[in-house]
Amino acid sequence: MVKKTGWTCVVAAGVLAAGGAHAQSSVQLYGLLDMSVPTYITHANANGDHVVGMGNDGEPWFSGSRFGMRGAEDIGGGSKIIFTLEAEYRVSDGQMEDPGQLFDRDAWVGIDNATIGRLTAGFQNTIARDAAAIYGDAYGNARLRYEEGGWTNSNNFKQMIFYAGSATGTRSQNSIAWKKLFSNGLFASADYAFSNSTSFAPGSSYQLAAGYNGGPFAVSAFYNHVNHGGLTNQTWSIGGNYIFDIFRLNAGYFHYLGDQGALAQRHDDAWTVSLKIVPAGPLDYEIGYQQMRVNNAAYDTDGNIPNANIGTPDLTNGLHNGFKETLYGSIFYRLSKRTELYLAGDYMKLHGGYTVATTFGAKNQLELTTGIRTRF
Repeated sequence: MVKKTGWTCVVAAGVLAAGGAHAQSSVQLYGLLDMSVPTYITHANANGDHVVGMGNDGEPWFSGSRFGMRGAEDIGGGSKIIFTLEAEYRVSDGQMEDPGQLFDRDAWVGIDNATIGRLTAGFQNTIARDAAAIYGDAYGNARLRYEEGGWTNSNNFKQMIFYAGSATGTRSQNSIAWKKLFSNGLFASADYAFSNSTSFAPGSSYQLAAGYNGGPFAVSAFYNHVNHGGLTNQTWSIGGNYIFDIFRLNAGYFHYLGDQGALAQRHDDAWTVSLKIVPAGPLDYEIGYQQMRVNNAAYDTDGNIPNANIGTPDLTNGLHNGFKETLYGSIFYRLSKRTELYLAGDYMKLHGGYTVATTFGAKNQLELTTGIRTRF
């Protein structure tokens, strides 16, 4: 049987299980395209010039364009075998987002059971990323759930997501994850990423997360332990959101401890607050602010503050203090359930010893864009 709805094609097959029950299996093809044009960015080179182009170096503003397939097979007893394969590409030039890695967003298989929850293995979101999506910015899902969550894509306020990352970015390679959403609204999850070596330290991580969906509000917290290049990094975070009438308020806090070899330990304190307004009609509005403060942070070899968990410090350049603050906002106009237009921007300011590669030594940067996003 083949079922088509819009651009979504679902292929389903029925088989007879033990006892005459009628089990079902299905495969769904899906995707998303995000095109940001034009995009305006200040301090885009060492001379302090601005650039007008298609996205941020070709990258869309909100969502990585992707195509994928997900499937489920009912094996009886309230259990399903599930999988997802998902690849990311750039609409601006048609190139793969990560050359040489076809399924660079997801490649996992697992089991979904009403009693034990969901257990998956492969290449997938960290559970800390999913747990923090309910408060990490104005665009994540408002409720804790089994499905993976996303933060915004390539703009300046995305970088807070790395506090929820593993040694391989905000997705974990060679990982096994468990999630359970209880009927009373409680949520629990855990994951472990194998180093695939004889030593535990390089490339392994483990995370724990818990939360609660409580009617008009949701809260969650996570603990993250990452081993990267022989150094141990730890993060804990807590936050949530509250929905009242047409407003959704989000807030969260992150505390990060990063080993730096012979240098003193790095300490980060970061927080974010944002508001989403969804009145009747086709428009919605988002505004947010975040601050990332570092203490005793070693620069990387290029003289910049490396992102949490995945950055390797230069142990010869001393320690630095400072903070980065970013204000962002957007307006969406929904053309349909699948397609929307947007106007968005952010302003980032750097203080003290906080430096980032994208400003080429400047202490501030403005990004503005318009775009279209559609799903199939």
